[in-house]
Amino acid sequence: MLHSTLIRVVILSLFMACLSPVFGLHDALGEDKPVQIMATTNDPLVEKQTYLRQIHINEAWDTATSNESILIAIVDTGVDLNHPDLSSNLVKGINLINPNQPPRDDNGHGTNVAGVIGAVANNDQGISGILWKTQMMPIKALERDGTGSEAMLGEGIRYAVDHGAQIVVLSLGLNKYSTFMRDIVQYAEDHNVLLVAAAGNEGNNVKYPAAYPTVLAVGGMSSDKKAHKLSNKGPEIDVVAPWDVFTTGLGDSYEYKDGTSMAAAQVAAVCALAWNKYPWMKPYQIRSLVRQTAEDIDGKGWNPATGYGLLRADRIVEQPYQDDMYKPNNSQTRAKAISVSTMVNASFVDGKDQSWFVFEAPYDGTVKLELGMEGGNVVAVSHTDTPGTKRYYDLSPGGTVQMPVKKGKSYLQLQLKDRTLQRKLSYLLTTSFEIYKDPYADNDRQYKAYVLPAGTQTLTGTFHKKNDQDWFVLPVTQTGKLSMKLSTDTARMDPVLFVQKKGEKGMIIDRNGEGETEYFPSTEVFPGDYYIRVSNADGYPTSITGEYTLFIEFNPKLLDPNKPNHKPYLATHMHQNTPYQGLIESTLDADWFSIKIEQESIVELHLTGIPDYVQMSVTAYNGKLKQVDSAANRIGSTEMMRSQRWQPGFYYIQLNANIAFDHQMYGLEAVVKPL
Repeated sequence: MLHSTLIRVVILSLFMACLSPVFGLHDALGEDKPVQIMATTNDPLVEKQTYLRQIHINEAWDTATSNESILIAIVDTGVDLNHPDLSSNLVKGINLINPNQPPRDDNGHGTNVAGVIGAVANNDQGISGILWKTQMMPIKALERDGTGSEAMLGEGIRYAVDHGAQIVVLSLGLNKYSTFMRDIVQYAEDHNVLLVAAAGNEGNNVKYPAAYPTVLAVGGMSSDKKAHKLSNKGPEIDVVAPWDVFTTGLGDSYEYKDGTSMAAAQVAAVCALAWNKYPWMKPYQIRSLVRQTAEDIDGKGWNPATGYGLLRADRIVEQPYQDDMYKPNNSQTRAKAISVSTMVNASFVDGKDQSWFVFEAPYDGTVKLELGMEGGNVVAVSHTDTPGTKRYYDLSPGGTVQMPVKKGKSYLQLQLKDRTLQRKLSYLLTTSFEIYKDPYADNDRQYKAYVLPAGTQTLTGTFHKKNDQDWFVLPVTQTGKLSMKLSTDTARMDPVLFVQKKGEKGMIIDRNGEGETEYFPSTEVFPGDYYIRVSNADGYPTSITGEYTLFIEFNPKLLDPNKPNHKPYLATHMHQNTPYQGLIESTLDADWFSIKIEQESIVELHLTGIPDYVQMSVTAYNGKLKQVDSAANRIGSTEMMRSQRWQPGFYYIQLNANIAFDHQMYGLEAVVKPL
């Protein structure tokens, strides 16, 4: 019987993308062998800042070193306000945790981020920030332990936007999508504020807010110019920057730190240098500039591990901006890779120009296209799916189209319907992905539960719509043991399992967190219908790009065909050279067999099918129940054989075990060889 048990209540909290110490970092960066970089500052610890060389900041400094006109907000744990390498580049901020206190850092993370962005340069002290002079606004939105609420994060972003910030650094993340945060992110975009966010450090999906299309999502690069194994990956990644940094710490200190938090800080600072050169740019153009100047490090073009590549500060301030970074892409063979979850800006030279793109769908599903473009010109869209199926759509400015896609590569061809147009038109193309509806839908109510076949099986399902949940019913026709395992391939799910026998109380299983597996322990069940509900934890109302896997194991209770045979007078009579099967259902249980030997013979008793953790004993008696033989197997051995010369007569065989078992049958056979 199942009892009603609430395992735990999940409380969603905001957490940092980088809080872990660096192990073995000194060796990796060569602390004992300082790397010579082209430093143009007199800061004594700059040689430890190897990431500056990796992003080519020294060449960029030949063009620009500062941007005091740009206010950069750091929504984090606060900043060490008195740090001598930071204080002159700080402006008044706010403490949202305790409004009566200044935004002083009580964790260290925000101070680490601030040092990467704007540690004062040429003060003959400490390190050099990417920006020698700047304005950094500390906004303390996280507690001492680095946790916080989604509401506090949103308030921090809105405060930054409303108080003059042009860049907001978000070295933190959540696994869940929310309309609340989506609206906050859009608020920033509508006010021409660039959001730069860390992808996260779990080797899983990109965190929110980095995963929203208008946020510059930053991953981490290891020292060998590859995506760091712990850097989160996915269709939202824009660029990567070095994972390891040397930066400011609490109490006037300096320290090594790592993670996508530090990578995001580098990108934010370089974006400020870019805005110094191009003050007329909008956030989407800054994002495009970062992408188009990135260094290919994992193949050419975009990919979900490194985005468009490694941040290159020198190229950003030296190379001219392209309003369409994807040209030439006027044929399928020249199609440029984009993501299924992004916003790109491109252009048509005229009505005859074509734009070709290629994207990779992570699952079957739907890709939505949204178009932003001046005027009333309509774009003709041709979509070639993975199997080669072609579909055609008309896409108007401000409108959308929904394209069914198969997992894998698809091609898009865009062209103005008005082929006679003689002028250039720029456009914004936003893509978003929704996963397929699994074959069990619609089963989001108990009365619509999908009826499963009896027995062991594996199901793969999705949460394809808002507040989706999947109900199943498993018919159990005989007593047995039932167990389940619910896993997911994404941390954006926090799976919850509910099991209930019809007419009885159920059990909620939610012991673990986001992306972790839940288990329904092996439980004895009896004939009847068992309802199973798979859902997401509270606070995850939207559809999820990812799959869950439910493994159901049912082992029917085996029945011993010889019962009752627990006494000599109830012994099961055996025929020679014939196998018999049975179970030992308790340590007090004994199975008795009898056999008649017609003439003097060699009798071999073969015992097989012994569970490898069980020791079974075989004892033989003559017709007067006088013991004539006894033996036991060694634990780990699944069979044994005894051989003896027996005279004509009646014999009994008794089987015992040190541990009961009812999930597999033993086998007993008496092989008689007359002499």
